[in-house]
Formats: sequence, structure tokens, C-alpha cells
Amino acid sequence: MNNKSLCTIADVADLVPELRKVRQHLHQHPELSNEESATAALVAERLESLGYQVTTAVGGYGVIGTMALGNGSRSIGIRADMDALPITEQTGLSYASQNPGKMHACGHDGHTTMLLGAAEQLARSKKFSGTVHLIFQPAEEIGFNSGAERMLAEQLFERFPCDAVYGLHNHPGYPVGKMMFRSGPFMAACDTVNITIHGKGGHAARPHMTVDPILVAGSLVVALQSVISRNIDPNETAVVTIGSLHSGHAANVIPETARLEMSVRSFDPQVRKILEQRICQLVENHAAGYGARAEIEYVPGYPVLVNHDKETAFATEVAKELLGEENVIDNLPPISGSEDFAYFLQNKPGCFLRLGNGDSAVLHNPAYNFNDESLSFGTAYWTRLVERYLAD
Repeated sequence: MNNKSLCTIADVADLVPELRKVRQHLHQHPELSNEESATAALVAERLESLGYQVTTAVGGYGVIGTMALGNGSRSIGIRADMDALPITEQTGLSYASQNPGKMHACGHDGHTTMLLGAAEQLARSKKFSGTVHLIFQPAEEIGFNSGAERMLAEQLFERFPCDAVYGLHNHPGYPVGKMMFRSGPFMAACDTVNITIHGKGGHAARPHMTVDPILVAGSLVVALQSVISRNIDPNETAVVTIGSLHSGHAANVIPETARLEMSVRSFDPQVRKILEQRICQLVENHAAGYGARAEIEYVPGYPVLVNHDKETAFATEVAKELLGEENVIDNLPPISGSEDFAYFLQNKPGCFLRLGNGDSAVLHNPAYNFNDESLSFGTAYWTRLVERYLAD
């Protein structure tokens, strides 16, 4: 197939007004992980109307749209995530969330919409020969037992064979219309650590008769940072963040317990192992030094996301064809965020890429909003990627 006949930004321009409506509808009606029933129903209905073979309830509310054309033997999977976050929106938009305490603060409404746009363009242009599986995945944000894990447990790639699989995420801070790539380790592994400090409660006026868990927890917040600065090679990347610390209910009462919740991120399996060992040792010994006891729940999360060289080179080439070399960054620094698409890449070759979201608020911020100007770029890119991969 001649590259000049492949999808361009102009080819999908007529789709954008409707895609904008779809995206803003999804933004207005966000659903948390494992609650994506209405989103999945909308996706399935639109795919069926376009002539796709639709399979629902894969790994929860997952939806697969399959289309086979021509005599090509190759197959490709393109994935979009669908879930929202437990955040109260503060954008002031006319289409802000109508579901209190729930918000599309990571742009999954945009990811879903762009793949729906590609579904429509592929169905009407029919410029491929082979099989495309459009994978609409639930429960990416949950952090463990995620939608990707559950879809794989339900034989995703055995039921919907893919020679390669691709996905993307929007990226605030980079201009709309730019795409970013990196081969090899790209996004961090993420583990969650829940720590309960058991002390001895009592009256605030008699601290000598207590073991104050707040004092232990407060000093532990600082001490845990030494794991990064003194146990991890400076040439490696790791992050330890305490995102939650709760204890007590009254100013004049020293409580019995304090609870910390941590996020631990790394890019190397050995570093990940060292972090777990040192965090557990430090927490237990630190608490004991104050006469307290630590209870630790270490929850392994998503693995390191590793892009495959060949598939990343191909995806980068398609982006340069579509956008021009000046709008493609092919060696973006690693990102300390995590993604359950990593599980897909452990099972199939593929690539996860980033799409500029302009000067928006950062991800997971209550003021964040997916940039609708990106819809045409994502739609055209997915279409062209499939057309190139499944060329005659």
C-alpha cells in the first residue's frame, strides 16, 4: 500500500465534532475501576453500529471490537483504558463530572474516544488486510488485580490473537500534536506499602506513660527517604512517596495506632527487590527503637513497562510519517508513573507511547482536562498504525 493513501489528520477532520461530544459525555459521566458499565455499553453500541464483532465482559467490563478484512494473516491489538479516578472535579467546565467524587482526571475519556474514532475511520476506509482487535480495558487505575491482569487471566490473547499490541497515554506539558517514544524500560514498577504503627495510647499530658505512634510515624516519614539516598545506586531511579498518614481524633489523646500508605516506584527488578527488603527492615527496626511495633502490608503492583525495540521503531516511524519528524520525540526520559499495559507487553511485543496534551493541569489533578484538540491526532495515528501494520 502506498503511504500517500494512508490516513492523515485531514481524513478524520469530519469525525472530530462528534468525537468531541462523545469525549465530553464520557467526562461528564465518569466511572471508577470495575464500575465502567455505562462506558462499556456506549463503546459496545458504537462498535456494533460500525460493523465490528463485539465481545463484552472480558476481565470485568472490558470490550473487544474485532474486524477482519482481506486475506492478510497478521493481527494487531490497540488498547484504550476507560476508568476514572476518585477525585472531586474542580475544572468549572460546563461538562464537568455529574458523579460526585468521581472524575476523569487522567484522560481515559480521551483515550477511549480516540480509539472509537479510529474504529470508525478504519471501518469506513477499509484500508487494511488482516485482523484488528480494539481493546477497551477497564480498571487501569486500581493499582492491583487490574483490568489488564484480569483480561489476560481470561485468555485475552488466546481468544483474540495479536502479533503486536499498542497503547498510548496523554502527556500534559508537551504540545498537542507531539508524540513521544522510548524503547526499553519506559514506565516504573509501582508497589504499595501499608504500615500500621502500634503504640500505647494515653493522655496527652502524660506522654511518658505512652508509646506515641504519631511520633514514630512522623520520624519514619523522614527516615524512609534514606532508603533512596543511601541504599540505591545514584545511577538508578527510584521513588518512595508517603501519600497518606492518619492517626488520632482528639488534641488531648495520644492514639493507639498510626497508619501510613506509601507508593514505591522503580525501573529495575533488582532495585525493586532492594527497596522491599530495606523498607521492611527500616520500618520494623525504627518502630522498635521507639518501643512500638510495625505491621507491614507490602502489595506488589504493576511491573516495569518495557517497550520492544522493533515495535517501538515501527510506531515511531508511523508517527513521523503522520506528524513530521519535528513533532516526534524518540527518546523520552523514563516516566516514574506506572501502567498495567506492562502486563500486555510481558505477553506480546508492542509499544506504549505518549501524546502531548498541551499546557493542561497535571494528571490526577482536580483541575485536569483532556485536550480535545488531541482527538484528531490520536484517531488518525491509530488508524494509520493499523493500516501500515496490516498493509496488503
